Amino acid sequence: MIGMTEQVILQVKDLKLHFPVTKGLLRKKVADVKAVDGVTFDLIKNETLGLVGESGCGKTTIGRCILRHYQPTSGQIIFDGEDITKTSRNDLRKTRKKMAIIFQDPYSSMNPRTSAGTIVAEPMRIHKMYNSNAEYNNRVIELFKMVGLDPSMIGRYPHEFSGGQRQRIVVARALACEPDLIVCDEPISALDVSIQAQIINLLKELQQSIDGLSYLFIAHDLSVVRHVSDRVAVMYLGRIVEITRSHALYKNPLHPYTRSLLSAIPIPDPFVEEMREEIILEGEVPSPLNPPAGCSFHPRCFMATPDCAKGVPPLRDVGDDHKVACFRV
Repeated sequence: MIGMTEQVILQVKDLKLHFPVTKGLLRKKVADVKAVDGVTFDLIKNETLGLVGESGCGKTTIGRCILRHYQPTSGQIIFDGEDITKTSRNDLRKTRKKMAIIFQDPYSSMNPRTSAGTIVAEPMRIHKMYNSNAEYNNRVIELFKMVGLDPSMIGRYPHEFSGGQRQRIVVARALACEPDLIVCDEPISALDVSIQAQIINLLKELQQSIDGLSYLFIAHDLSVVRHVSDRVAVMYLGRIVEITRSHALYKNPLHPYTRSLLSAIPIPDPFVEEMREEIILEGEVPSPLNPPAGCSFHPRCFMATPDCAKGVPPLRDVGDDHKVACFRV
């Protein structure tokens, strides 16, 4: 049996990304926006890790850091055994060949003047992954079939496809270089509800058929993440507050923020809906420019005590691979 350490494809260690706030003609730095403030997690081969939280909590920023669209302020991102935070931009090309991203809005991530086949093949051209036109064409046809699109559509343009078909094109483009990791950045939130399940099922089927493919699935909807993720990490204001197996999170949420998020998910059974715990959060999400002292969630927390404002709770293991950052748990 392969050990857990041998299966790890991605390690994020104490990752921070602070955006400077400047003022005046000389652009003097006056503060930092702490978009990501000390995030640590691992991603295993063939695993889907869901990253959830409210808008502005830093989910997408983490994904962009992993892809090195942003240079982190500090911390480590170890991909396939290499710390890519220290990799030069010239050497980053080989690493990026093994990574891909699926964006939230498929239409805005495509060139409207480029055919679907050319869009799908773009990563292949960048990384020079074909030796002849025949190999190029055969690979594009193969990718279209993999995502459930008719190869006769290769010559069509983005405006000629439906929203679900466009997202399938984006998925095919992400698969073009046979990546080990795909960052799925809210990949279904711009789609109709009837199409969302199709894309989720497609992603799961691809992961089952492609050996070693891992997903970082970023979303704000816990009900969606439940069906696609092996583990779930819950974020609040730049930090992970809870991370565990998907079934354990939904069966036994520990952090008060996670409990409040789960209580907001509608349940079609009126009896269950009436009997379950209802938690309504007070106030607004604080600004990352001026976060609260201590635990950033304590001003809105129904379990908070005065001690919660005195220190930042560490993300600690409470047993059975369940980690939570809360003094009261």
